[in-house]
Amino acid sequence: MFADLIQEAYAAMRHNSRRTALTMLGMAWGIATVVMLLAYGDGFGQACTNIFANFGTKLVIVVPDRTGMQAGGQKAGVLVRFTQDDVQTLTTNLPQITQITPEVSKQASVQYENRVFTFNVTGNYPNVMAIRALKLQQGRSYNMEDQIAHARVALIGSEAKEKLFSGRNALGDHIRLDGLSFEVVGILSAKMQEGNDDINRVVYIPFSTMNDLKDTRYLDSIWFTYQTPEYESLEQRVRTILGLEHKFNQADHQAVRVFNIMTQVHQFEIITLGLKVLMAFIGTLTLGIGGVGLMNIMLVSVTQRTREIGVQRALGARRRYILLQFLAEALTITFLGGLAGVVLAYAVALSVGRLTLYSAFAKNGEAGDIRLIIAPGALIASTLILAAVGLVSGMVPALRASRLDPIEALRHE
Repeated sequence: MFADLIQEAYAAMRHNSRRTALTMLGMAWGIATVVMLLAYGDGFGQACTNIFANFGTKLVIVVPDRTGMQAGGQKAGVLVRFTQDDVQTLTTNLPQITQITPEVSKQASVQYENRVFTFNVTGNYPNVMAIRALKLQQGRSYNMEDQIAHARVALIGSEAKEKLFSGRNALGDHIRLDGLSFEVVGILSAKMQEGNDDINRVVYIPFSTMNDLKDTRYLDSIWFTYQTPEYESLEQRVRTILGLEHKFNQADHQAVRVFNIMTQVHQFEIITLGLKVLMAFIGTLTLGIGGVGLMNIMLVSVTQRTREIGVQRALGARRRYILLQFLAEALTITFLGGLAGVVLAYAVALSVGRLTLYSAFAKNGEAGDIRLIIAPGALIASTLILAAVGLVSGMVPALRASRLDPIEALRHE
């Protein structure tokens, strides 16, 4: 019976090939729109992920400030100062921390031969590479041996290398930081850089060596990465631990500023989800228009084949068979149109390539641009939407055909 239904559906579609092709085109355009809009939403989400991955996602930056509330008999406005003891305190009391480093930085005069620039020089532990998601383009990073030996070695950003050395090889050469000679052991890969951000001009040196340029008794900030899904409670735990240590109110958000990158990541995840829902809704409306076209064509087909339906009923065909006959025709058109639409969507996605987003206002921001990503989930969602539209569009004419009175159908001219 199934083979008979498919054969009759094919015969009806072939008899009205032009009308069938136009109907398929409407369904193909609708499903292609759904797939491409969902792909745009997925591409936007991936672009946001790439942007945050450039700086690190599960990353917390703790910066000391002045108290804004009275606590422990002290008035507001007391300066909070971090030391390396605070690094140890956080490590001991927060088992979720995976990597942690203190940071002390300064604007220093950086010189190579007769070229002199003012760059940000920062002292960190060797694990700064993992914490700040830094990647090497050439050379090596400084290690724990350099840290212990107070070695005067430096990692320089890609833009700092270009300004100081131009096209020359920098590895093994020496630069002067505030007059002190440092060996260049590594060059960092370029990172995404917005506007006047100097992220690619930073010079990294061992924390112990930073004491030669600036007093490292008091820290400028503490950076750490963590491994826990409960990132929302992490900020308050940091304030509680440091509040007990420095005697400020743990509710005082001004005393210590805590920047958790995952908070922003979560905000963009909500935006991405909302965008996907909106895109799916718009695509469904577009596909619905194609479904309305399919329904109208099938109703016309029912009207034109009324006498044929009457003959079938007179020969003993049941209503269920008539319903399945027209429903099979509608679903076949839907399936073939949907298949053509998916192929069209893939063709458009491959031809469009990269859509400018982050690179419009950030250097090296190509990874933050949108690419149409047709994910398996998008195809499954599009298929379900297509099946629902095709079923509803085909069921109405099929029900109408199955409920025709045989005698009235035979009288139809």
